[in-house]
Amino acid sequence: MSHPFVSHFQCTICGAQYEPDAVTYTCPVCGPAGTLDIVYNYRKLHKTLTAKQLTKKTPPTMWRYGPLLPIIEPSYIPPLPIGWTPLLDVPRLANVLVQNQLWLKDDGRNPTASLKDRASAMVVARALQMKAPVVTTASTGNAAAALAGVCASVGMRAVIFVPAKAPPAKIAQLLVYGATVLLVDGTYDQAFDLCVQAAEEYGWYCRNTGMNPYTTEGKKTAALEIAEQLGWKPPDVVLVSVGDGSIIGGQYKGWHDLYELGWIEHMPRLIGVQAEGSSSVAKAWRDGTDPATMQPGPADTIADSISASLPRDRVKAVRAARATNGAYVTVSDQDILAAIPELAQHSGVFAEPASAAAYAGLKEARKQGLVSPDDRVVLLLTGSGLKDVNSAMKSVGAGYPVAAEIADVRRVVEQQGLAR
Repeated sequence: MSHPFVSHFQCTICGAQYEPDAVTYTCPVCGPAGTLDIVYNYRKLHKTLTAKQLTKKTPPTMWRYGPLLPIIEPSYIPPLPIGWTPLLDVPRLANVLVQNQLWLKDDGRNPTASLKDRASAMVVARALQMKAPVVTTASTGNAAAALAGVCASVGMRAVIFVPAKAPPAKIAQLLVYGATVLLVDGTYDQAFDLCVQAAEEYGWYCRNTGMNPYTTEGKKTAALEIAEQLGWKPPDVVLVSVGDGSIIGGQYKGWHDLYELGWIEHMPRLIGVQAEGSSSVAKAWRDGTDPATMQPGPADTIADSISASLPRDRVKAVRAARATNGAYVTVSDQDILAAIPELAQHSGVFAEPASAAAYAGLKEARKQGLVSPDDRVVLLLTGSGLKDVNSAMKSVGAGYPVAAEIADVRRVVEQQGLAR
């Protein structure tokens, strides 16, 4: 692979360095836990490029940051316009929390309605570069939909392993995009392992989160966008929900790259939010243990997108909090469900459970004193509520059935205090 600014790949555990084309997935020495960073020649980049030069003549997508990404050849970039999602100033929501400055990075606006489009676009670009005939992944739904959609845009075959219990709306996306969908009678972790086995047997290129270093590079673009949207003045805190750990790992990588380039003065504190029923990363951070030695734990939460027994990007996920003086908090499923309408009714953003968990996490972080009212805070919202309407209905209940008569309408109007 020829790239003017990529220096090497580096293991997050042992620090071993590899030539870019010498490894495909994880560190050969450390195994599956040894996920890789793609390291750039920051000194060369700093001498060659400024933030203003980078963004002045590029379209408003994730690819505007081309020199900071491992794929730069235009012919490999998928045509779907992914990224450059809005960073919303939400004063009404901030008032609820008495938070002076609060923004929502709404990645549910991506083409398949989740942040995972970023990683899938990067992986498909790499697959095109490698001339891979098939790309495969395991997912609870969002990564799978993202891969299926991006593959459809370039005419590439996609094979998806998804738990049969995934939300129907997410499975429907996969089928509509024409992917080959294998509904696994088991957990996400079992689907992940099955996907890896099939990829090895058939020679498919595997997108699986964590193990494929290009996923981090795609996901980091959300951090690059936040920085630019805030005028290269980073927030004090970024909160994001965590399952496998790849998104928070991508946030760390993006902010780290910008700091190494000297484009930002400091990195924000990264706070990961996990569901109480699936909190292996939070436990490792709290206990101060080595995430590389983590054993499978419970994975029981309504927030399917962050349900993982053995988080595959656990080393990067723990590093993100430790290296930025950040933290982890856990929230209950009840708190997650309550966050969906509260977030929507004070900002206009409809988030799926895993996405709304970030807001529930902010409330918990405030209780614990991890975030102050004066902190400039960004919530990274990872997926649209339309991904899981059934869970949303659990959070708000039903409407008001009325007969086709004005008298029944008057009854509801009076109950709700809507009369003038």
